[in-house]
Amino acid sequence: MSVFTTVSPDDLQHWLQDYAIGELQDLRGIAAGIENTNYFVTTSNGRYVLTLFEKLTALELPFYLNLMAHLAERGVPSAHPLANRAGRYLGTLKGKPAALVARLDGSDVSAPTAAQCAAVGAVLARLHLAGESYPATMDNPRGPKWWTGVLPEILPFLPAPEAALLQDEVRFQSQYRFSDLPRGAIHADLFRDNVLFAGDRVAGVIDFYFACTDVLLYDIAITVNDWCIVGDGALDNARARALLDAYAAVRPYTAVERGAWPVMLRAAALRFWVSRLYDFHLPRTGEMTHAKDPGHFRRILELRIREEDLLPVLTG
Repeated sequence: MSVFTTVSPDDLQHWLQDYAIGELQDLRGIAAGIENTNYFVTTSNGRYVLTLFEKLTALELPFYLNLMAHLAERGVPSAHPLANRAGRYLGTLKGKPAALVARLDGSDVSAPTAAQCAAVGAVLARLHLAGESYPATMDNPRGPKWWTGVLPEILPFLPAPEAALLQDEVRFQSQYRFSDLPRGAIHADLFRDNVLFAGDRVAGVIDFYFACTDVLLYDIAITVNDWCIVGDGALDNARARALLDAYAAVRPYTAVERGAWPVMLRAAALRFWVSRLYDFHLPRTGEMTHAKDPGHFRRILELRIREEDLLPVLTG
């Protein structure tokens, strides 16, 4: 979440006339993340998050906003979008598609415990089960086709050993399609800063704007690669075991998922290494932006390759 497009209180007050949420009291930019413009909005009726979409189009956005509503209405603690007076979740502000969602209580955690990892695993499984009844589909915009397409833009920036690793892993992943793995609506970005806690209880899951239709196991791998690591990217087995077992208690793994697990952990690391390389070397200008360290996910990928025999297995 960053600020690329500046919204003044006057801009927002005019736009909020289409919403029955009271008078604007406070507007603050959110300085984190790299994809959209985000503000905290407080009105006389409540607290909200305003998002202006810098890349996603008005044709793409109904998938994400309707998914958030679908999950929230089925007990998943997703931020529910607000409809305007015309009954639409999506509007236009400063020439950009824009939406308001309810601001959830709770706060993110930087050093999750095993109990909190278990809570995340259970919520992710609930999200996947609730997503089974979501009728819309969306191909993963940052899947293998995207990895391959941006390689020529990224490789000139890399030293030879990193370029070789990146090319080798893209080739490796191209050998695995896993068409028989369970698929459905996934969050695809369930990092620590996208989950809000109240104690050890998950109070909210936010930022669904990388959600798509893809392999459920890939979503689990993305989550484990962020929630269950120590400083250098190695897996913390106690936290990984807690998350994986709590997930399985809600949605048991299939035999094919258990076999695909090591490859999927590598795929999840590759996806975010490529994304961070792209955002670091080919950034967009923004008022408040934070490009994240690409080396973090390179190290995670190297560890998943080197320590395959030490990975926690899927049980249940």
